[in-house]
Amino acid sequence: MYGAELAVLLILVTDKFTESMYILANEPSVALYRLQEHVRRSLPELAQHKADMQSWEEQSQGAIYTVEYACSAIKNMMDSSVYFESIDRLLRHVIAMKDQMNSAQGRR
Repeated sequence: MYGAELAVLLILVTDKFTESMYILANEPSVALYRLQEHVRRSLPELAQHKADMQSWEEQSQGAIYTVEYACSAIKNMMDSSVYFESIDRLLRHVIAMKDQMNSAQGRR
């Protein structure tokens, strides 16, 4: 009989101890502590990722600017083809006139 009472008391004590540990482990202040520890551990890595992303963004913005500038230069060159064609036509005309002048001087 003494052993059965001891077993019941032991079960009650262990149940109360387990319940107390469960409450203590799930108390909000403990949860906030765990959250703080998680943030403290993961924050440096996240900060490094942020710095890397900002660096990549700066590099990509530079590349985008370069491509846009090159496209603008090519468009301007294509737009200036009218002027080059006019210059070509005028040069051909001048060369033809020079040839005519040379042939006229050669006949004299």
